[in-house]
Amino acid sequence: MTASCRAANSRAMSQLENQTAPEPSRVADAPSGNFVYRLLPRALWPHAQLARWDRPIGWQLLMWPCFWSAALAANVAAQMGQWQPATTIWHLVLFMTGAIAMRGAGCTWNDLVDHKIDAKVARTRSRPLPSGRISRKAAYGFLAAQALLGLVVLLQFNLFSITLGIASLAIVAFYPFAKRFTDWPQFFLGLAFSWGALMGWAALFGELAWPPVLLYAGAIAWTIGYDTIYAHQDKEDDALVGVRSTARLFGENTKAWLGLFYGLFAVLAVAACWMTGIAWPAYAGLAIAVLLLAWQIRVIDIDDADQCLALFKLNSRVGLIVFAGLSAAVLA
Repeated sequence: MTASCRAANSRAMSQLENQTAPEPSRVADAPSGNFVYRLLPRALWPHAQLARWDRPIGWQLLMWPCFWSAALAANVAAQMGQWQPATTIWHLVLFMTGAIAMRGAGCTWNDLVDHKIDAKVARTRSRPLPSGRISRKAAYGFLAAQALLGLVVLLQFNLFSITLGIASLAIVAFYPFAKRFTDWPQFFLGLAFSWGALMGWAALFGELAWPPVLLYAGAIAWTIGYDTIYAHQDKEDDALVGVRSTARLFGENTKAWLGLFYGLFAVLAVAACWMTGIAWPAYAGLAIAVLLLAWQIRVIDIDDADQCLALFKLNSRVGLIVFAGLSAAVLA
């Protein structure tokens, strides 16, 4: 174990071992100053932690492929003289709401499946289930409530989109088990987290085409890249408990693999844009995003857990920049 990882794990262990009476309601790897702790009563904190409301990066990364696809579809509709801005805005509101609900449901399901593993990992053993702050029965009830909200959002779309959205549930349900039998759980996360790249297009046109399919493939590659960075935080504990990941698989070759997957994202995203005949701002946004991804590869220290977390979070800005470029192209 490297010195930086030992220090990070030591800090997490010290926080857990030295907590005073009120502190067990916190989670070691979550920011204590998040708004959920100021707005919600203490009794609801375990629910917020299960859904990761105190860590918005997850739903943001789930949301951006939806937004990209919606913006790409809006560009095509604008070229056909059929674009209705109000429809796109409404779809974006629905996608954001759905991303928050389904990311929360997915995290709750993941914690239900992994609570025994989480209890063995320093970063996760203070989560609500392994720490005993919420029962499995209550967690299942909360999972059902979030899934119901996601269903309500999904039912606002056309029938093709509803069917497509329901199809994604199989991947979501399967993902937590992937780390037990494959070194590529990040690929399965990519399948689930990138599904929105299909949904945005389908919501507007009621069908799929090659541009959203290419965008989906590119988003999968992007997800594998950023989640590999995230997984480097836990590689020491993962090795001890037998959890597999691309971080452990790639090891010292991580930079080269990141170059491959981030490069695939760039190529596939450009191909998706080219097939739609989109205007130049979309390519400008992609260029800036790719520069940020290249910078991540250049500076990453896979043995610095704090830096890995910061670089992982930077990908929300990557998503925003790509979306900004696609949105500007509609008006170009």
